[in-house]
Amino acid sequence: MLEKKKLKLKKFNFNPTTTILLMTLAVIILSAILSMFEMQATYNVVNSNTIELEPTLVAVENLLSFDGMKFIISNATKNFISFAPLGMLLIALIGISIAEKTGFIETFSKKVLRKIPKELLTFIIIFIATCSSLINEIGYAILIPLVALIYFINERNPILGIITAFCGVSFGYGVSIFIGTMEVSLLEYTKTAAKLIHENAHIPLSSNLIFIIAATVILSIVGTIIIEKIIAPKIGKYKKEDENAKTEQYKIVDIEIDEQAKIEQEKKENNGLKYAIITAIIVILIFIYSIIPNLPYSGMLLDMTKKTYLNQLFGENSYFQDSFTYLMSLLLLLTGIAYGFGANSIKSDHKLITNAGESFSNLGSVFMLMFVSSQFIAIFKRSNIGTVITAWLANLLGMIEFTGIPLIIVTMIFIGLANFVLTGTSSKWLIFAPVVVPMFMQSNISPEFAQIIMRAGDSLTTGYTPLLANFAIYLGYLNVYNLNKNKPYTIRKALSFVTPYFLIISITWILLVIGWYITGLPIGPGVYPTI
Repeated sequence: MLEKKKLKLKKFNFNPTTTILLMTLAVIILSAILSMFEMQATYNVVNSNTIELEPTLVAVENLLSFDGMKFIISNATKNFISFAPLGMLLIALIGISIAEKTGFIETFSKKVLRKIPKELLTFIIIFIATCSSLINEIGYAILIPLVALIYFINERNPILGIITAFCGVSFGYGVSIFIGTMEVSLLEYTKTAAKLIHENAHIPLSSNLIFIIAATVILSIVGTIIIEKIIAPKIGKYKKEDENAKTEQYKIVDIEIDEQAKIEQEKKENNGLKYAIITAIIVILIFIYSIIPNLPYSGMLLDMTKKTYLNQLFGENSYFQDSFTYLMSLLLLLTGIAYGFGANSIKSDHKLITNAGESFSNLGSVFMLMFVSSQFIAIFKRSNIGTVITAWLANLLGMIEFTGIPLIIVTMIFIGLANFVLTGTSSKWLIFAPVVVPMFMQSNISPEFAQIIMRAGDSLTTGYTPLLANFAIYLGYLNVYNLNKNKPYTIRKALSFVTPYFLIISITWILLVIGWYITGLPIGPGVYPTI
């Protein structure tokens, strides 16, 4: 009998850069089709002066039109240069590369971090990553490359480090142990929406403080369990093949000389760490002094045109917020140089700068990915598809006659779905707040708790959409540390890594919010889930 040959479809594993280019093309074509069918939506915005609802019409823009193509071509350079993750990553890498090449990161990892149990280190990383959303999205640019390097030095899979840092920032986005950027950006929309029901509604900046502190700790604990028990075993170990593994080499070693060399090296490393710690303390104290108002030469990083301290610190034009990535890079740079002088590992400025520059040599694919991502996100935003879908979801939510727990769950899900296509937290809350806040207040749920639902829904899916600008850093670094360069990690693979985290943390968020609502515990000083 003749054997029947089975036809198998060839699987195409496109490079992620190619995939994003194809997705960009798909968005352009889709915008033309949807525009032809006049896809549009109307959503209400609260006028902060009159406290009245003002309808806003948004329609899908045809990017295959003359004006659309003109936008795509003429704004390509601008889109790339203004792509926030690009600048933040470049600035962060300057400090990280100096600290690496002087030996500071390796010594600190060997003498301090390696002594910490891996579960505790994972918890610390997730906790810091979660708190990093205190100041926008700086955690992606600093923690992803830094944690990957630390894991690599400690002989643990750097891919796992990248996933840990990314999940910590993304799926805990919007909570922290301090009041930060999120309060400043969301509060005004919550307050104006609440005034639709009670014209004297007042919402303090600390209204979510107790909840976000508890959420930060709980999400970090659950995240640690997910990483160590589920994701780490699947990722496996990271081991480069040694080309000379089969060649055995022998040499005569004088034990006494070898021991003396180790003692000398240990002394240099300890001396370097001492210099580094002293420098770090001085720099941190200077940073702290720069955010204290009304002292001699203080307040340099504050926007003194604002009335409240939090607005001075986290407002739209805050120097502290805008420069934080640079400040962290500067801290690493100065600490690394101090270590280098103490450990005598800096032979010359030329050699240090040359070695540090080598850290950028294998990042060409990351920058290429960032370029196409910047175009994809800018083009999708210009099409208005995300805004129209978000407006539809908000309008649909307004038609649902739920109260209590069902209303809370449905609202979280709707906000999470909107986050797939409109990742800006303020942009979503501008559309959802006039719907959600009055609905909650009419169901005896406080507007402050409605703001928590916004945080939770936003955090559910932040790390699960390629429209997240910082997804490019995550995907890019996965491929930097990918041992099989002929088979790059795709978007689908990158998402599969975080799927267990996404699913379990989503359930955790829902249970946490519902549990808090049922128990009636305060979400902030003197603020409760119900009115």
